[in-house]
Amino acid sequence: MMGDKKGSTLPPSPPGDVKAILGRGSEFEGKLRFEGTVRIDGKFRGEIISDGTLIVGENATLEGEVNVDSAMIAGEIRGNIRAKTRIELHAPAKIYGDLITPTLIIQEGVTFDGHCQMSKDKQAARPQPVPQAAAAK
Repeated sequence: MMGDKKGSTLPPSPPGDVKAILGRGSEFEGKLRFEGTVRIDGKFRGEIISDGTLIVGENATLEGEVNVDSAMIAGEIRGNIRAKTRIELHAPAKIYGDLITPTLIIQEGVTFDGHCQMSKDKQAARPQPVPQAAAAK
């Protein structure tokens, strides 16, 4: 599954570790709740909530809010990502949104356009938008 594809930047996972896959060419819209690990290689729009691990493959596009324990991302996400333990951004990931996590790893070749808040406090408040007057300076 992971690591099968030549040139994949995501580290391999043990066999049987991934509980569900939204494969390449698939599309889903709605709210996704899961346990364990889920991999998305298709298109997803909506909200993802889990105490597990989300893997977003390099061909995936995701639009919406993500709230998970950890995330490994190589695809494109438009929305905010909150992870309780860590976020890993692997090339060629493109992130357009805010990140909240105590541990952040960004590989060379990643595009990240947003704000980042790194806090050990799992209940940290979401980053506040920059006032337009301050943003114009």
